[in-house]
Amino acid sequence: MQDSIEHYMQTVGQQARRASRLLSSASTSVKNHALSSIYTALADRQNEILAANAIDMKKGQEQHLDSALLDRLELTPTRFKGMLQGLNDVIALVDPIGEITDLAYRPSGIQIGKMRVPLGVVGMIYESRPNVTLEAAALALKSGNAIILRGGSEAFESNKAIAAAIQHGLKRAGLPEAAIQVIETTDRAAVGQLITMSEYVDVIVPRGGKSLIERITNEARIPVIKHLDGNCHVFVDVEADLHKALPIALNAKTHRYGVCNAMETLLVHEEIAEEFLPGIAELYAEKHVELRGCHATRKILGSGVKTATEEDWYTEYLAPILAIKVVANIDEAIEHINKYGSHHTDAIVTENYSKVRKFLAEVDSSSVMINASTRFADGFEYGLGAEIGISTDKIHARGPVGLEGLTSQKWIVFGDGQIRH
Repeated sequence: MQDSIEHYMQTVGQQARRASRLLSSASTSVKNHALSSIYTALADRQNEILAANAIDMKKGQEQHLDSALLDRLELTPTRFKGMLQGLNDVIALVDPIGEITDLAYRPSGIQIGKMRVPLGVVGMIYESRPNVTLEAAALALKSGNAIILRGGSEAFESNKAIAAAIQHGLKRAGLPEAAIQVIETTDRAAVGQLITMSEYVDVIVPRGGKSLIERITNEARIPVIKHLDGNCHVFVDVEADLHKALPIALNAKTHRYGVCNAMETLLVHEEIAEEFLPGIAELYAEKHVELRGCHATRKILGSGVKTATEEDWYTEYLAPILAIKVVANIDEAIEHINKYGSHHTDAIVTENYSKVRKFLAEVDSSSVMINASTRFADGFEYGLGAEIGISTDKIHARGPVGLEGLTSQKWIVFGDGQIRH
């Protein structure tokens, strides 16, 4: 069986590499035509795709998957409509491929610059969310990359149905179907092959739980764009407008629980804690959010709040659970975020401009927000059309990874007969 998986993955890799060479020179109009054909195929097959998702949901419930995983797995008509809108947004984006920047003349008379080019072949490994299949495929195609997609077994039927529509759209547009391939086996050995095929794959993007991403990071022989978890914070400063702070803190935690940009720890300045915490706690109670607080938080809110442990400050709950800490000042808030956070997304609520500047400069996260919910840390909301993932690394991309994150640059030189002396 191992030999057959290895042979299958080698074939997939070879096909992706060949397709990537064709895509790298495809015009924007050809790529947009393919994306439009995919849109039509998806719209025509909506009922089939939702039916496939219902099969996955039923299996997930029978296997007692946790509620956060089931939430990420589910495709509703509204979410399907959002997928199609995301695809339209990618079509409307400016194609970065071929862009030439930084042109400058040298004393020799040559002119140098940089041209934006595709990475080549992207390998994507992800769990649950079937919408990622389309988002990743669309971004890869628009940026001139071939992509190999390996979704989780829990979304197998959904991903197959979405892939069938994508393949149909590619075929109608005259592009190689191997430009976007979805792995057709749930065997874990396929992942081991994908992350070591350096002759065919140029970058790996994992999206999923911490254990998946740790495995990929440890075993991959190919560069990885990743984030391990999303332990995000909101700090409500003493100079916050509480009319802004209440909805921000509520939305950051309760808009969706099973997502990496949900707030997991709320930090509150000690001088406004007694005024702010009872009101926000009441709102959380209506949403059935379990609160775990420091000593000062429990003193204000009472014994209904569990005692937060050291582990709680590090935890990405992905659930209706929130840690709360009262801090003395902005310095303590920043220190807490940089120590316990995952460098994903962190926000401050304040009307003090100097504190805004300080927070922006000193919080070491891929997205830093002022007077806004952490839930905005998303490719769609950032105007990227969609995202292939969110990177907390500092190289090669950071934050939501859209079209530009799937490209590189090469030096180009224009001459007119010059030789070096």
